[in-house]
Amino acid sequence: MKKCPHQSCTPQQNHLLASLPDEDLAPWVEALDSVELTQGDVLCESGSTADYAYFPTTAIVSLLYLTQDGESTETAVIGWEGVVGLALFMGGNASPSRSVVQSAGLALRLPAKLVKQEMSHPGRIQAMLLRYTQTLMDQVAQTAAFNRYYSIDQLLCRRLLLGLDRLPSDAMMMTQELLANLLGVRREGVTAAALKLSQAGLISYSRGRIAVLDRVRLEQRSESPA
Repeated sequence: MKKCPHQSCTPQQNHLLASLPDEDLAPWVEALDSVELTQGDVLCESGSTADYAYFPTTAIVSLLYLTQDGESTETAVIGWEGVVGLALFMGGNASPSRSVVQSAGLALRLPAKLVKQEMSHPGRIQAMLLRYTQTLMDQVAQTAAFNRYYSIDQLLCRRLLLGLDRLPSDAMMMTQELLANLLGVRREGVTAAALKLSQAGLISYSRGRIAVLDRVRLEQRSESPA
């Protein structure tokens, strides 16, 4: 992770920041740092206190639940529509999950103390963050249900769609090993599922690059439990 020129990343590129009136955003503007995130960057470890809140603009961040034996599974995906740092504005100190960059890009970084200050009194920023918290909790609940009832093929379709919703193109860089870790399944299962989607003409896959060829059919394939 490294800082980049401020003009390369603006509040208008993040849905939450863009939704705020100028007078509410003004106290944060000078403190927002534009940072470049690379794939694999850990923004916050599970059980630790975050120093910053991150508002992605072009990067995508995964929230991972870690088991005692070191395994992990993805519980939520955050991109330009949200913010990383839920514990900061929910009154807790320790993060319940590991925040890892899954798609490189830019984000705006804000010191944790400023977020906590805004949450200490009612206002538009507090209301915005609480609404987003509900949205993120809904995503976590959906993920839990899908992981319980859906096939690996459908889980893969859903994860690809979550990525597409947060990317400017129809292609993403994700190895099969990474996808297996995110979905909490064996790599062989992801390999077989990706082959089915490729043979059906829904995606193309080469050297870690996945391109979606037919989004409509991908959505249809992810909709109903197997």
